[in-house]
Amino acid sequence: MHKMAADVFGYIAATLTTVSFFPQALKTLKSRDTRAISLRMYLLFTAGVAFWSLYGWLVNDGPVLIANLITLVPAVIVLGLKLSSFRK
Repeated sequence: MHKMAADVFGYIAATLTTVSFFPQALKTLKSRDTRAISLRMYLLFTAGVAFWSLYGWLVNDGPVLIANLITLVPAVIVLGLKLSSFRK
């Protein structure tokens, strides 16, 4: 029973932190303006999310894995936009 309650709290936390990331990511995707985004921060953030995903998979932690895989998609897209802004 304790593991089930812990998983519920984990999924709630994962949902809140994942959902909190999306408004800024959507704003950036719509505007294509990445000037205010720190490249170092986004590189570290995206790498961290990727490693949390790997960790969740290795320890079989569903909330950690799912939340970070979902967050990784827009993080990679926004990072790609930031990196492409240097080519212009």
